[in-house]
Amino acid sequence: MQICFSKQDTKPTSNHSVNAEGVTYNWSGTFNKIKYKMDIKPTDAYFIGEENPWDDAAPGIKRQIMGYDKHIMLVKVKFEVGAEGYLHEHFHSQVTYVESGEFTMTIGDDVRTIKGGDAYYILPHVLHGCVCTKPGVLIDVFSPVREDFLAPK
Repeated sequence: MQICFSKQDTKPTSNHSVNAEGVTYNWSGTFNKIKYKMDIKPTDAYFIGEENPWDDAAPGIKRQIMGYDKHIMLVKVKFEVGAEGYLHEHFHSQVTYVESGEFTMTIGDDVRTIKGGDAYYILPHVLHGCVCTKPGVLIDVFSPVREDFLAPK
């Protein structure tokens, strides 16, 4: 799989998208067969929260995988005050809904305070992270699936 996003100053066409800041990104890659390291089997159709475990992701952070197939993954992440989602990047597209709490969020060079009801989108390979300032929950969607979240511990 090869995906390449680049800023463009042109009018959007069918292979362009415009983000909230009015920056146009040109998708110039192609989707080929993804070579997965694991045999990814889809989860059940229904997710019952109390029947599924929480994993310790980092100090003050718990993660609950809610559902996935090889193309998409939904993850609930619970933060205590002061917990930090360290700056990192990955090849996945990510959309996150802030269910509750308050966070200082960094995406690229942009730092903002986000709170319950807000959301954000992260392009592949963009450095991002957050610090929790009020206890909260983030709902993450990744495409494709985050195999690293499924790997045996």
